[in-house]
Amino acid sequence: MSSSAHESPLRWAEIIAVGTELLVPPRVDTNSLYITERLNDLGIEVRAKTVVADRREDLDAVLRAAMKRTALVVLCGGLGPTDDDLTRDAVAQVLSRPLVEDAAVVDQIRQRFALRRARMPENNRRQALVPAGAAVLANTHGTAPGLWIEHDGGLVVLLPGPPNELMPMFDAVVRDRLSPRCGDMRVYRRVMRICGQAESDVDEAVSPVYARWPSEALPVFTTVLTAPAQVELHLSVRAASDTLAATRLEACASQLRVVLGADLFSQDGRTLEEVVGQLLLERKWRIAVAESCTGGLISSRLTDVPGSSGYVALNAVCYSNDAKSEWLGVPAALLAEHGAVSESVAVAMARGIRQLAAVDLGLGVTGIAGPTGGSDRKPVGTVMIAVATATSEAVRTYRFPGDRARIKQFASQMALDMARRLMQDTPIGGAFVVTTRQVSR
Repeated sequence: MSSSAHESPLRWAEIIAVGTELLVPPRVDTNSLYITERLNDLGIEVRAKTVVADRREDLDAVLRAAMKRTALVVLCGGLGPTDDDLTRDAVAQVLSRPLVEDAAVVDQIRQRFALRRARMPENNRRQALVPAGAAVLANTHGTAPGLWIEHDGGLVVLLPGPPNELMPMFDAVVRDRLSPRCGDMRVYRRVMRICGQAESDVDEAVSPVYARWPSEALPVFTTVLTAPAQVELHLSVRAASDTLAATRLEACASQLRVVLGADLFSQDGRTLEEVVGQLLLERKWRIAVAESCTGGLISSRLTDVPGSSGYVALNAVCYSNDAKSEWLGVPAALLAEHGAVSESVAVAMARGIRQLAAVDLGLGVTGIAGPTGGSDRKPVGTVMIAVATATSEAVRTYRFPGDRARIKQFASQMALDMARRLMQDTPIGGAFVVTTRQVSR
């Protein structure tokens, strides 16, 4: 380890996720996210994460580089019994420590197989190979033990790859071993979410605000992330108490509220569907949704929230013109004159589903998700979204970018945001809007 890595208490870590399968779709490295969250709870920030294939030379190089940068390196995966499980071997090589079979581990693995009335294959003995001087971390959910190695003032921790083994091991063993070395400081985060602005517009507005925070007495750092029709601001602070962190983060959040205005829909990490659900509960309103191009995605998001049965009344996916007419009462003449993808039909869908369900708020969505079906006048990505209440109706036309899945995600987000803005009595605007109009009743 480098001299800069010998700082005490522990403040930084790197994670190495091992496995060729993690480098090809559709596998996702969720272990690193879990480890990062747990390390943050201890006041340790993850400065880098690497995903490396089951290749000895690559793993050696990645591990050597990580050990030069940080005092704590956590590796996950590659502790199985097969020839391509190379993590133990690579760590032993890099640390110049011989691998020694641990008889107690062999016995534990054999007993685990015996409980299933099975014989332990000989290749499982590989999992009992331990670099000299390493502490064995018990695995109560599998055969691969973890390893804790103190080396040159730093730590190397090896964890099994299966999440159902890694997570219990970290929580039951690793956390308690790390905690005494972490001091009193912890990392606290706050997530703020914006809908209606592009990432560049958000950053242009807020960067003059957050740029000064890192140099203040209690530094706060900001990360800007983007998703379809949504921008996230992640604020983080290292503090000695919950109260101190909460006070500091709230002071920063209040500055952002002034700049972001109505486009800020979440100040505490809640999703848009959670915010909409809370607004419906506060108003004692119920909602019904009529979807065409989104195919039920809006309804799925609303009902993902526990307790949504208290405000979601009826959801209908009406793809065909016949369904729009039969179920929602959209006049056939209206469909013939304007087409299914039109503001008039979106309004009729919102009005129809509201009346059918006898609810306070109706939402109607129709559009062209692609990749075919577009025209010069209505290209792929054209979506009309309408809201209807007992006293007012409004409709917007959007042009969303991307493929079919992305257009559907954009549409679901902006539909929920339109419902939010109506209930909060804030201006209906936002990115990707082509037209907005209030409809006379």
